[in-house]
Amino acid sequence: MKKRVGILGGTFDPPHVGHLIIANEVFHALCLDEVRFMPNRVPPHKEKKSGTSIEDRIEMIKRSISDHDHFKLETIEIEREGPSYTFDTIQLLKKQEPNHEFFFIIGADMIEYLPKWYRIDELMKIIQFVGVKRPPYNEKTSYNVKLIDSPEIFLSSSILRERIRKGISCKYLVHDKVLDYIEKNRLYRT
Repeated sequence: MKKRVGILGGTFDPPHVGHLIIANEVFHALCLDEVRFMPNRVPPHKEKKSGTSIEDRIEMIKRSISDHDHFKLETIEIEREGPSYTFDTIQLLKKQEPNHEFFFIIGADMIEYLPKWYRIDELMKIIQFVGVKRPPYNEKTSYNVKLIDSPEIFLSSSILRERIRKGISCKYLVHDKVLDYIEKNRLYRT
């Protein structure tokens, strides 16, 4: 029987409770064996850099998922040079792990952006997309995206970076271990 694996990609800069909620909801709704958190090296759709290193983002993901046995870190995009195109990544994953069935998890912000994805029509043929609501974005699309009911939380990494920069508490918005790492390393201060 094929192992059922969810892939949640993103910059995770920083990872927050919204990411964990989405991963947990999809994990249970689709009876997955695991969910992999896959940080991008160079996200093709984002221009602004936060100033954190890849190593910082990896460490924060590890801390975020440390207390969930079925959440894993997937470094395939970090290990590759150049833009992190999902089409290339999924082709490589399927080649490396042919006995796995992959599900690509996206929020409504990315559902709206699907028409602009690199080789989207071909990508839709090789993987099942799973979408979750994310206010204020619209999850309606002509693409084949399996929608999952999930508690909605209006939270983004950019909101958290701004709060930290202003000295506003992020308690309960990120895992305590992540908050500790951010504070010790003075991330997002300027």
